[in-house]
Amino acid sequence: MESVKIKEHVGSQLYADLCEIAGTDIDWSKLKNKTVLITGANGFIAYYIIMSMLLKNDEEDMGICVQGLVRNIEKAKKKYGVIADRQDLKLVEGDVCVGMDACSHADYVIHAASQATPYYFENDPVGTMEANTQGTTNVLRYALKEQVESVLVVSSLKVYGEVANGREDIREEELGYLDIDSYKNCYAVGKRAAETLCNCYAKQYGVPVKLARPSYIYGASTMEDDRVWAQFLANIIRKQSILLKSNGAAYRSFCYVTDTASALLTIMMKGETGVPYNIAAKHSDITIRDFAKTAVAVFPERQMTLSFANPEDEKEPVLDFSKKTPEILASERLEGLGWSAKVDVKEGIRRAVITMEER
Repeated sequence: MESVKIKEHVGSQLYADLCEIAGTDIDWSKLKNKTVLITGANGFIAYYIIMSMLLKNDEEDMGICVQGLVRNIEKAKKKYGVIADRQDLKLVEGDVCVGMDACSHADYVIHAASQATPYYFENDPVGTMEANTQGTTNVLRYALKEQVESVLVVSSLKVYGEVANGREDIREEELGYLDIDSYKNCYAVGKRAAETLCNCYAKQYGVPVKLARPSYIYGASTMEDDRVWAQFLANIIRKQSILLKSNGAAYRSFCYVTDTASALLTIMMKGETGVPYNIAAKHSDITIRDFAKTAVAVFPERQMTLSFANPEDEKEPVLDFSKKTPEILASERLEGLGWSAKVDVKEGIRRAVITMEER
């Protein structure tokens, strides 16, 4: 038994979220006394997966050992706090683009290391591309050498590019146009290359690689996060009204962090080798302006409002899918594995804000 218990060192809402992930409908016995390596362990989604596995150890004595590969060990120790001292968590410093020599044997791998924000696309397109190409190659070589039972590679909805299928959602086989000569597509093209690499290793070497394509993941972030949904959460916490500088018509699939983590575990344990699975919550397909409206509505006692910098943007936009399909993902393939999303946008925003404030 671990002396540092998860329940005693996180807020009540985060604990409830971790319990939800730990309740994912998979055969957890396959992970008993096994080692799981997670790259990008400092990241948003990786943190939730790691913490839920450690919670599983606390409550069911699973004996799961987690290795977390991070580029900055001091930053990771600060993020995990006293949890970093647990015997079942080993934080390893290293760059997935350089190699996996710092990592010992693992039975399962989740490759979540990636530079996934526009800041990096603009300021470090080479590093962004390399994490998805050289980094994925190194992970696959490691998985082959260690003869892992499953390796999950976290891809992205950005692989789709510009789709025009006449519908309002995108299925896994419907790839659209991407300008391969634009550095701005370093992330999207890198993710496409990563998926091809995965299937090459599956075909040539029999590596049991699983592919996940998450939609827009949201949840408890930091006050400095520059993603639009994260700024809305920061507005709520500061009790500042939201000002949109556009009409907010962008229509997107959002998925709360617990549902995304649960989906990733489901794909790793139940998914078919080399087959991509969209991760999206049907009840959370929403425009940016409606996400902002919902954020304001969830906390009426804070007396916030939504306004627009340009008066002409106040008019409700008319959504037209005839020329360009929005970033709405169809998730029937994943649901066929027994997964379903539990958290809608209203509840997700509430949980995220409470978690951030409890910190």
